[in-house]
Amino acid sequence: MRQITYAEAIREALALEMRRDPTVYIAGEDVGIFGGCFGVTQGLYQEFGPERVKDTPISETAIVGHAVGAAAAGLRPCVEIMFMDFMGVCMDEILNQAAKMRYMFGGKAKLPLVIRTPAGAGLRAAAQHSQSLEAIFAHIPGLKVVMPATPKDAKGLLISAIRDDNPVIYIEHKQLYGLVGDCPEGEYVVPLGEAAVVREGKDVTIVSWSWMLHKSLAAAEALAKEGIEAEVIDLRTLIPLDKNTIINSVQKTNRLVIVHEAVRTAGFGAEIAALVAEEAFDYLDAPIRRVTAPDTPVPFSPRLEDAYLPNEAKIIDAVKSLLA
Repeated sequence: MRQITYAEAIREALALEMRRDPTVYIAGEDVGIFGGCFGVTQGLYQEFGPERVKDTPISETAIVGHAVGAAAAGLRPCVEIMFMDFMGVCMDEILNQAAKMRYMFGGKAKLPLVIRTPAGAGLRAAAQHSQSLEAIFAHIPGLKVVMPATPKDAKGLLISAIRDDNPVIYIEHKQLYGLVGDCPEGEYVVPLGEAAVVREGKDVTIVSWSWMLHKSLAAAEALAKEGIEAEVIDLRTLIPLDKNTIINSVQKTNRLVIVHEAVRTAGFGAEIAALVAEEAFDYLDAPIRRVTAPDTPVPFSPRLEDAYLPNEAKIIDAVKSLLA
């Protein structure tokens, strides 16, 4: 199978859907002529023109606000917020408009809206450009939340998100843009709400998503050399959550480690831990462990940022603590 980067896979999904459906368009800061802050939308302005690839003012409120109206009127906007940290600026449009409009209108209005946004630390971008805020959006009924970890899933999940009739928060990790991996050509979808068992094992379940999936897989490979077989699950979609895949794995391994980059308190890992405690408690042979960032802003100092982030060693320690 051919290999492309994560960024190229996203660009390909956008182009395919824009060619297929004339109601799909892109808008955001510098997404047009410049090709996006991280180069993801390069070439789309040249193919589709300014009517469908719209450079906007520096106003997250305007970007999301106009997209809510356009989606309600029958278009399928896919807008970009340059950094996830800036989504607080347009929170009313997301929380009180996009997430609630279809419900409040009794299903008579559809909101086929995708908000793409880069998240995550590790690039020395400091506290205001490095956050992982997925748990905030997972807490809002009416939104779907997607966090792909591979080029193949980035493409298939984005196509599914664009075709969905509900608002989708599509979160891209900045560390993954250059990741090269298998990606089929042409159209295909990865259904929203389906996790993937990316490594089978019998001793412990590791649940993760986005960049931390790759840290978890590296830890699993290291543990295998010591005779510990970890099963690794990539959630891919946080909302809707694939509960069955998690529960089935824990019933097999009897142990659970959850790995995410976001801070610990009220992180999405707590929801997964609660789910397993409520629905699979009798299968657990050890306490649930979470490997997360600490409850602090992301540091700018390289050494502090490296210490802040979860890594393979921390995951390995968490797994071994359950087997001691």
